[in-house]
Amino acid sequence: MTDNSNKEPRKNIIEQIRSWLGLENPPPQKNGLPGKSGFNMWYLLILFLFITSVQQFFLAPKVEPIPYSKFKQYVTEGKVGTLTIEPEKIRGTLTEKEKPGQEFTTVRVTDPDLVKDLDAHNVSYSGRYANKFLSFLLAWIIPIGIFYLIWRFSMKKMGPGMGVMSFSKNKAKIFAESETKVSFADVAGIDEAKEELQEIVEFLTNPGKFQKLGGRIPKGVLLVGPPGTGKTLLAKAVAGEAKVPFFSISGSEFVEMFVGVGAARVRDLFSQAAKQAPCIIFIDELDALGKARGMNVMGGHDEREQTLNQLLVEMDGFDTNKGVIIMSATNRPEILDPALLRPGRFDRQVLVDRPDINGREAILKIHAKNVLLGPAVDLRKIAGRTPGFVGADLANLVNESALLAARKNKETVEAAEFDEAIDRVVGGLEKKNRVMNAREKEIVTFHESGHAIVAESVEHADPVHKISIIPRGIAALGYTQQQPIEDRYLMTRSELLDRLAVLLGGRVAEELVFDEISTGAQNDLQRATDIARSMVTEYGMSERLGLVTYERARQPMFAPEGFAAGKTYSEEKAAQIDKEIARFVDEAHQRVRKILTERRVVLDKLAQLLAEKESVQGEELRKMMADS
Repeated sequence: MTDNSNKEPRKNIIEQIRSWLGLENPPPQKNGLPGKSGFNMWYLLILFLFITSVQQFFLAPKVEPIPYSKFKQYVTEGKVGTLTIEPEKIRGTLTEKEKPGQEFTTVRVTDPDLVKDLDAHNVSYSGRYANKFLSFLLAWIIPIGIFYLIWRFSMKKMGPGMGVMSFSKNKAKIFAESETKVSFADVAGIDEAKEELQEIVEFLTNPGKFQKLGGRIPKGVLLVGPPGTGKTLLAKAVAGEAKVPFFSISGSEFVEMFVGVGAARVRDLFSQAAKQAPCIIFIDELDALGKARGMNVMGGHDEREQTLNQLLVEMDGFDTNKGVIIMSATNRPEILDPALLRPGRFDRQVLVDRPDINGREAILKIHAKNVLLGPAVDLRKIAGRTPGFVGADLANLVNESALLAARKNKETVEAAEFDEAIDRVVGGLEKKNRVMNAREKEIVTFHESGHAIVAESVEHADPVHKISIIPRGIAALGYTQQQPIEDRYLMTRSELLDRLAVLLGGRVAEELVFDEISTGAQNDLQRATDIARSMVTEYGMSERLGLVTYERARQPMFAPEGFAAGKTYSEEKAAQIDKEIARFVDEAHQRVRKILTERRVVLDKLAQLLAEKESVQGEELRKMMADS
């Protein structure tokens, strides 16, 4: 019976040393995809130092260097046995009793009597001619050859994407079917987009169902939507559901400073994908690569256009029946080249839009799976307070809430943390230590009170959730937060006029109370002007100008002057537009002034309460207005 008690510690020590040196064994290949290499340059360095040490301390003979004067003394005393005289140095052995056979070396100097002295003392000597070819071979050729072999070996072990000669290799991250651990269960809030992509999954898993009827799956699927809505996650979910390899690359990774590199990478990507079919190629941020051609102000045929041309050729050159599906994502579809969007290329566009309240609730549930929520947390209410939030915003919201609860040493994440996290995401970081003088604080107090009272007085404004005079973000000295009752996709004329009134509430409150105005309403006035201009020039809501839009056509940012579209209306019409915009704002100003004059008592009470508490909930405001 063998004793293996000492083998395990020994094995663990060896494995630990190997991990320090980076010598772990590379994982086996999965489904034909290359595994990660375990090569490490420290291995060669340690091996080189080991061999050098062995040669230096064990294999190399011990030769004692001595001065030429001592060498002559040894010759005179008869202690030198044999000598080898070289052009630059003299080597020999000693015959003295203390050091029999000890080798020595000394630098050869000009000494005409050297041969006479050696003959006189019966020293056996010989000469050696320097072999220049051999010395050159040993000094230059062999070291260069060794370093070349090391370089070739390291480049080969590093694999594609490393080294000078691999610019033409694509930089796609390849995920095997077992590595893409994302499914449709991890995607929420975009049910329509998931339904559109179910067909792609079914084709990859059961292509015969479509082929026997003569159907052809779309070659390319373009995911279009705002940033953070989950386009990349949705593409990974398709690959995870279909259990096929997933090639992921960004559009900017194709183009380099060297001409022709991008096109070569496109060819290499499609070549690899054809070998791994069925599979999915996902190109993120397609607008970096597929921007419309012909807009280069410098002229010529630049590298990006050449890469785009190669992509178009490759998309035309392969058959989807082989099982290679191309998916791309962009948030700027309007600047893509029309050749990319024609049938036969990216012939299916899937909108990945901002989620509604039901979608936001589903997304919050996914991100809150691993978070310890308090019993009072209602994700439905949180979804209602976050209109316009996308999946990335909601994930950040849940994470911020968990961090705030951990900072307060709480066992669970409560509703108060979610409330504070929403304020932090929307308004910015709270700045309680910002020093404000009493006059400025009073102005901010009445300013925010004016916004809140007008919002509760007009018919179509969203109800007030919170009023605060705690500075946040870069420039916000206070804020009035309104909570929409439901998601809205259209705005009526009355709703826009009420929103215009709410924005002017702060400035009018300053006028009434202080008979003076400040710079605090800058952002309010800018947003109010934008609403009034849109009502006049885009929405046709002006009775005097009628049902005509005067919106200026959008144009590329760096287009030449010939591409710039001028005004499509006369200077007289421009003056009428300016008058109408000013009329909308002036009428809203008079309306707000009347509202705040009638509710001056509530304005003073709310301002006093804000000065004491710094934050007032909407229920307190509504109770105060009902009692007055």
